[in-house]
Amino acid sequence: MPKKVITICYRKIIDDSNLNYWDKFVHEDSFLEFKMQSQFYNQEEKYTTFAEIMLNVPDADKLHFLVSAAITGYLRQLNGIIPDILDNLGRRFLTFENFKFEIINSDINNIEKHKIAINFFSKPMIWHDSINDFLLVSQQHEVDEDEVFTNLFQLPPFVSIHSIKKST
Repeated sequence: MPKKVITICYRKIIDDSNLNYWDKFVHEDSFLEFKMQSQFYNQEEKYTTFAEIMLNVPDADKLHFLVSAAITGYLRQLNGIIPDILDNLGRRFLTFENFKFEIINSDINNIEKHKIAINFFSKPMIWHDSINDFLLVSQQHEVDEDEVFTNLFQLPPFVSIHSIKKST
């Protein structure tokens, strides 16, 4: 019987309204890094916003990657567990191996306008079934034929199935 192996994507958006400390540190440090890195692309100080820099400066899309360096230490603190996503028992269970950092908006003069996204991509999981708006999944490496340990979770906003692969 073919199994569906899926990868989940969680898009965590962080801006000035986030209240937990981890989010605040990521927000502040990515803003400071944006201010520093944008100097190279804005040497004449013509632009103050990320959008202006992106529209007017060649290769400014590299700012996403350059600013992401400021948050890699915070990502290591997560120990490979995707934040905020809980199973039906209230436990964090989704593990990630890849992420993509993105600057959504920013202004070098105003941290309140700084908004970023971290897209977390889960490790491959086996999708066993859907029960209403819940997914029943298990870690791909758990391949005991008699018993499979599963997690049941509801798809919250900003979570989607990123990819599906059928395997035997």
